[in-house]
Amino acid sequence: MSIQAGTEGSVPKGPEVQAPTTPDKGMFGVKGTGDVSGFGRLTRPRPAAFDSPRPYGGYFDDVYDALEEAYPAIAEAIEKVVVDRAELTLHVRPEHIAEVCQVMRDDASLRFELCSSVDVVDYLASDERRFHVAYQLTSMTYRRRVRLEVSVADGVTVPSVTRIYPTADWQEREAYDMFGVVFAGHPNLTRILMPDDWEGHPQRKDYPLGGVPVEYKGASIPPPDQRRVYQ
Repeated sequence: MSIQAGTEGSVPKGPEVQAPTTPDKGMFGVKGTGDVSGFGRLTRPRPAAFDSPRPYGGYFDDVYDALEEAYPAIAEAIEKVVVDRAELTLHVRPEHIAEVCQVMRDDASLRFELCSSVDVVDYLASDERRFHVAYQLTSMTYRRRVRLEVSVADGVTVPSVTRIYPTADWQEREAYDMFGVVFAGHPNLTRILMPDDWEGHPQRKDYPLGGVPVEYKGASIPPPDQRRVYQ
């Protein structure tokens, strides 16, 4: 498959599915009076992501076709394809993420040379596979962007992609430190933001909102969840 660079980076205008929404309640997952931020009563819709129909629009079809040609196991590896807000997301089964990344980087028609970020979202109580790991890939050759997403339940490991994308090294460590997602095969999966002896993972939605008590000039300030709440 031959693809010419130069005009491929334009934003696609393919079809976007208006999916039903389910409400998410609260900002931090805190119950009772522990949330002193005022966001505890926040209710916001979260769209349910369904397969988007072909054609996807713009270069999205070219990317999928090139991956399909280069990776025979695509039907087994890709759970669904979602086009939303001018972004292509390939939902990948966890056990195939490293293989898909290898093809996305090495195939001449794809050339996604850079993994710019590895992020995690915690869908506590709204998805059995609560942790969604998102990989933002960039092709500097063709000026394209693609998002890969892996969904896992608590305690399920995800293969590390550090041997393919060295930039994922510290990003996977942050994801482990903040959310507790374990990346199998990572060369040094240790905490990077919190102290080594810290208990828990602070960005999980079921993590206590309260912080560490502060002492300043003889005065003691309790953590937020132990302060007075004004209703």
